[in-house]
Amino acid sequence: MKKQYGKLLVLLWAGLLAWIGILTGSARAASILKVGLLEEPKTLNVWLASDTWSRKVLGQIYQPLYVREPKELKLIPWLAESQPQYDPQKICYTVRLRKANWSDGTELTSEDVAFTGNFIKEFKVPRYYSKWRFIDRIETPDPRTVKFYLKEPRAIFLGRTLTTPIAQKKQWEKVAVQLRKAEKPIASLMKTKIEKPIGSGPFHLRQWKQGAYLYLCRNEHFFAQGKSIEGMTLGPHLDGIIFKLFGTSDAAILALKKGSIDMFWWGIQPGYLQDLKNNPNIQLFYSEKSALYYMGFNVRRPPFSDATLRRAIATLIDKDFIVNRILQGNAIKMHSIVPPGNRFWYCPDVPKYGEGLTKEERIKKAFEMLKGAGYTWEVPPLKPDGAIQPAKGIKLPDGSPMARFTILTPPADYDPNRAMAGMMIQEWLRMVGMPAFAKPMAFGSLIQQVKVRRKFDAFILGYGRLSLDPDYLRAFFHSRNNRVRGWNMSGYTNPEFDRLADLSAKAMDVQERRRLIWEMQRIIMRDVPYIPLYNPKLIEGVRKGKFEGWVQMLGGIGNVWTFCNLREK
Repeated sequence: MKKQYGKLLVLLWAGLLAWIGILTGSARAASILKVGLLEEPKTLNVWLASDTWSRKVLGQIYQPLYVREPKELKLIPWLAESQPQYDPQKICYTVRLRKANWSDGTELTSEDVAFTGNFIKEFKVPRYYSKWRFIDRIETPDPRTVKFYLKEPRAIFLGRTLTTPIAQKKQWEKVAVQLRKAEKPIASLMKTKIEKPIGSGPFHLRQWKQGAYLYLCRNEHFFAQGKSIEGMTLGPHLDGIIFKLFGTSDAAILALKKGSIDMFWWGIQPGYLQDLKNNPNIQLFYSEKSALYYMGFNVRRPPFSDATLRRAIATLIDKDFIVNRILQGNAIKMHSIVPPGNRFWYCPDVPKYGEGLTKEERIKKAFEMLKGAGYTWEVPPLKPDGAIQPAKGIKLPDGSPMARFTILTPPADYDPNRAMAGMMIQEWLRMVGMPAFAKPMAFGSLIQQVKVRRKFDAFILGYGRLSLDPDYLRAFFHSRNNRVRGWNMSGYTNPEFDRLADLSAKAMDVQERRRLIWEMQRIIMRDVPYIPLYNPKLIEGVRKGKFEGWVQMLGGIGNVWTFCNLREK
């Protein structure tokens, strides 16, 4: 049965390539990039696309007003023709649009932009509503001018609102009419199927063969074709992209090695790396991610309500060991909550606990910190002559023994790196007599324990996809979010941090906001409710020899710049 299914896929694949050759109507062979995906998109409804695979496909079809350039990640005009103009008296941003068309050839106008925002606001579209609810009204004085009036200054307008994909009014207003008639509009939106999305991106959908592939062909109406943006003369220079569906990394990696796909659009796991490194036909890209893997504390109660104890733990943790031994060098150390690859917002001037110290030096440093704060031991980790010895019986400053505490981690079959990091941290803390015990727990149960029951001591979790806008700092640590199911899982409370966070949320001057964000990072890393541990590298593989123009940036090579810049050699 499997062989018959495999033969059928081969026939479909061959038939598709022949069909594409006919469609291009050219004597030359079609320039088609073949990309491997693990799973099928769950939807082509842009407002519901929360899964990775839908976003990868729809990202080629729908475009925003502004995008991040690949080097410094600055927001640059995309569908917009220039930077937005701000009127502080009216709390109004004016955006001018480029001349652009939809993939059906009709003009993209300010009415489409206004419709997109009003649609999100009217139906409270879950993934986007928080980025638009503070918009008071949207005006369209002419087809290429949009005016956004805000109810109050909101800094995320630039980094999040203006990076929302723009939808075509002509296609979606019929949906809006039906939603207004529905008893439960959001439930109706969830059931809305879009088979042929009309977008303004470099490609548009030509065919979707369920379970086998999606074929996107070049959008001849793409506004950036032939234009020089950020030093690149953009295309797309490809006739199309075929997204071939696999289901397992084994199958996708084999296809990459055989040359039946040109790119595997997923992070390559360690077990495949050595084989691919030795393959002369494969090129590997190592990119930083916008991610954070960290240890968090319950600071609502002793002993972790003591910031000195948290700093001592941060000093004892050997991040070099975690990165080099557990993650085999395929990660970078984290010293702040903002990843260093997010260059504009990352503050380099934060405490780097334990950095450059040997194991003995970390123990001595942590001992000095704890002893100075009033901690005592039955047997201290340092002998009178300064030599290291096994510690026993650590006592809190009030003289009571430190109770056994648990570090919750995901199980090894879910994330072996976090599980192993928990085990190692347990051992490092025991070096100074702390009764630490790492406990793997099913991921869903761990989240319930931390966010809902809030009965925990410490945990190791991660965010694999942080926004490039650092407003998450405010969400993670503002005392307002210290509630059941709130983002402030540690229970951190600091009036000065809250004040700066509130100011940052309303800072419309980007340099002033940067100053506030940097100071917020310094405060958090001084108080360490979270200890940043590492950021795994994203490793991606492509075939050598056929295409050139891969653009590497934070988050990897799968970005709009790559797909607009790639061409056959």
